[in-house]
Amino acid sequence: MLKPRKLKRYCPNCKTHTIHEVEKVKKRKASELKQGQRRFRRVMQGYGGFPRPKPEGREKTSRRIAMKLTCSECKKSYQPPTQRARKFDIGE
Repeated sequence: MLKPRKLKRYCPNCKTHTIHEVEKVKKRKASELKQGQRRFRRVMQGYGGFPRPKPEGREKTSRRIAMKLTCSECKKSYQPPTQRARKFDIGE
């Protein structure tokens, strides 16, 4: 998927259509304090195997792409719902 660097979109803060700058969002490091991670660490300690089954089947062909749009007028940014794509590029 090829997206232009600047899009004209509706800004929920300005309540009008303005030019937005497009940026790809990177996944941040998962917190070690989340309940699922604490449960995983507890199950992994001591004897016993890996607590989850091995992944079956093939890997998915597309990934979820998260974008961040920043309004050029009010400088507020928001994330629209994610889209699936095999490849993601931001053009000029």
